[in-house]
Amino acid sequence: MAEGKVEFELVSPEKLLLSEPVEMVVVPGAEGDFGVLHQHAPFISGVRPGVIKVHNGGKVTEAIFVSGGFAEVTPARCTVLAEQAVAVADIDRGEAEQQLKNARDDLTDAKDDHARDQAERQIAVAEAKIAAAAG
Repeated sequence: MAEGKVEFELVSPEKLLLSEPVEMVVVPGAEGDFGVLHQHAPFISGVRPGVIKVHNGGKVTEAIFVSGGFAEVTPARCTVLAEQAVAVADIDRGEAEQQLKNARDDLTDAKDDHARDQAERQIAVAEAKIAAAAG
């Protein structure tokens, strides 16, 4: 691994999406965004719907939308286990807006707490996806 870099891995249920040394990675944590640099203190965090930003050469080199998951940080590595991940550039805003409409309809039609919770989660993901697509 390059000196002063942290090894970043992004894994979805389907495959390993990214594995490379980076200067910094910013993750949308459950309690707020957090940045990870080389020699970061170890911790584990939930990941909320949002955009992971990979920094190299002093700028953002990749922006990846994740719908949630978990992150594990060690002094040398940051691993994100994402429920779903897609490059921000690949987000279809029209599709995300349709997902939001469908989720809101599902919330209106929800007959129990479980269905309401699922619909609210889908709304949060769709809203975050639309925000990511907007830049």
